[in-house]
Amino acid sequence: MDAIQGYGSSEDDNEPVKEAELLHLKPLPSTSKALMVKAAPDVLTAKGIFDKRIVDHTTNKEVFYNPTYQELYLPEQGPENPFKTKQQLAQKNMLSGYVEDAHFNDFNFENQRKTFHSYGFCEDPSVNGAGTIVSTTNFADDPDDKTEDRLEKIKDRKSKKVIDGKTVFESRPLRTEDRRKRVRNNDATDIEGFLGPWGGYVDEEKVAKPTEEMQKELDEIVAKRKKKGKQAEEKTVEEKSSLHIQDPLDYQGRSFLHIPQDVGTNLKSLDPPDKCYLPKKLIHTWSGHTKAVSSIKLFPRSGHLLLSTSMDCKVKLWEVYKKRRLIRTYSGHSKAVRDSCFNNDGTKFLTAAYDKHVKLWDTETGQCISKFATNKIPYCVKFNPDEDKQHLFVAGTSDKKIVTWDINSGEVVQEYERHLGAVNTITFVDNNKKFVSTSDDKSLRVWEWDIPVDYKYIADPSMHSMPSTTLSANGKWLGCQSLNNQIIIFDVHGRFRVKRKKIFKGHMVAGYACQMTFSPEMSYVASGDGDGKVFIWDWKTTKLFSKFQAHDKVCIGCIWHPHETSKLITCGWDGQIKLWD
Repeated sequence: MDAIQGYGSSEDDNEPVKEAELLHLKPLPSTSKALMVKAAPDVLTAKGIFDKRIVDHTTNKEVFYNPTYQELYLPEQGPENPFKTKQQLAQKNMLSGYVEDAHFNDFNFENQRKTFHSYGFCEDPSVNGAGTIVSTTNFADDPDDKTEDRLEKIKDRKSKKVIDGKTVFESRPLRTEDRRKRVRNNDATDIEGFLGPWGGYVDEEKVAKPTEEMQKELDEIVAKRKKKGKQAEEKTVEEKSSLHIQDPLDYQGRSFLHIPQDVGTNLKSLDPPDKCYLPKKLIHTWSGHTKAVSSIKLFPRSGHLLLSTSMDCKVKLWEVYKKRRLIRTYSGHSKAVRDSCFNNDGTKFLTAAYDKHVKLWDTETGQCISKFATNKIPYCVKFNPDEDKQHLFVAGTSDKKIVTWDINSGEVVQEYERHLGAVNTITFVDNNKKFVSTSDDKSLRVWEWDIPVDYKYIADPSMHSMPSTTLSANGKWLGCQSLNNQIIIFDVHGRFRVKRKKIFKGHMVAGYACQMTFSPEMSYVASGDGDGKVFIWDWKTTKLFSKFQAHDKVCIGCIWHPHETSKLITCGWDGQIKLWD
């Protein structure tokens, strides 16, 4: 450009050139950079476009690259909320603000905490207040000490803001109240007066007397407890029995225990009836109990008598045939009677009650032969059915034990202690060599007689408690009333397996130990339920054949007569016993 500017014409050298004409040839008044020629324009690279990476720390909890410090501390994107205060806009990790983790040695922390607890002062933990003591009490200041030394101490302490800051782990001079004198006698030869390290303090008051107000309150509490204690002392109830028929003996001198032969049914037969039918109508109602009937038992083999236990503390014996009279009442328990059991010939029976007693009665005379006191409530009681073991009986108690008593000696001869809950039922199986027990621990255990270790334990998470069990007439099946509203059948002669195809449903027994029963020739299964109804199922198909309202309250007991085709006896909490045919 400079060369072009200085270039002139050869023809008119002398003619002066005007400055305005050369103006366009003058260089621009700028730096030399303006004259640089750019061969290509500026282009934004990919790095330049994505240079600013936004770290979204509100929703994302992970970062997949290494951000720079500036990127991490950029303000949040978007406009700020104009209505939020500075405190609300500040970063927080808890309601009151931002708390940073700070390392504090465990020992130092405990040291200061215990010092504050013991002496009332500790070191200020903040960084600014390092070395200063935070105190609630001033132990060094004695209010009675009015000397100049004390005033000097206070002045000195105010200036330093420090007490004699020794912690509990440092030795410090004992205060007068720290040291107490002990009564000492370390002479071991003095047998009566030797104290050793157990001597008390000189100023120790070992008997603290209550104030007058406290004494009045204590006297009232003691008087109330004495009253309660008097009520708790159970009075021994005299065993009585009353006969309700005029002639206990018939014209031949036979008692009511004699099996009648003029009722139209052979009660001495060992064979069940050929065909059973569904009971349909109510024939008779026995009423005599004033409270709920808890259980009913038929006379062994013949079933011509019926024994009922009740919540009114009484046991009654009824006729099943002829006039169906009340024969005898046995009273001797102070609380509700829970269960009963005849021996093999029916001449004696046991009763178990909530007064923690098991009593043995003579069926004919009504005399209480003996009583067995357990410190726990017996829930079930059973004679050993073997003829040579009729002097032994087992009782399942509320303290998880099964106890075997000997009637002759009146002592416990065996204890089966494996259940984890109160024992509800005991049933003898397999020709009386074994017995089965169920409990509140939702398990079923099989025991061999006189061996206190169960050889079979059946428990499953799906199982419920089974408070009532019944053995079938042929001895092959054990029916268990399960509290999940089902009747479960176990195979006795096999491996005690549940018969999955023999589950009877439809009734409501949750919370009640309703008794179930089999018909003598194994064609029907019957059970009471919590609404007072009786349900009858078909044994083969498990179909519900019949149901009818039997009682106003819970139908707790249900027995099919062993010699009758369609006679069913039920009892309920309405205090009545009913015979259906």
